[in-house]
Amino acid sequence: MAGVTLEQARIIIAKALAKGADEGLKPLAVAVLDAGGHTTAFERQDGASAMRFKIAHGKAYGAIAMGLGSRALYDRAQKQPLFLDAMNALADGALVPVPGGVLIRDGAGALLGAAGVTGDNSDTDEMCAIAGIEAAGLVADTG
Repeated sequence: MAGVTLEQARIIIAKALAKGADEGLKPLAVAVLDAGGHTTAFERQDGASAMRFKIAHGKAYGAIAMGLGSRALYDRAQKQPLFLDAMNALADGALVPVPGGVLIRDGAGALLGAAGVTGDNSDTDEMCAIAGIEAAGLVADTG
């Protein structure tokens, strides 16, 4: 299975962090996972809190594990909280179903991985993930 490359992951992270700086956001953390849910790259800005790796990873991992962006997982959790609770229990608590986890696809629609961003509010986290993915020439999938 092809996945997001280290070079692409580095571009995603750099652009996501730059977008956050341009927008004046709080310190961010960005995790990029391959299609199997394995961490390809991670960076945390100075001042980002201690749990940011787990949160960024959980947003991206939830997207990979469920095949939906974490915004869609959030929407589903509102409608079916018991289902999302059960899925999170099966995932040993690793899912973070709030916006900021975005699937990464190639131009043909193949899943390459996911990016998870955390540190500011969920909407701006997601905006930074999308900016990073698009800067790498890939397709951001929030649905």
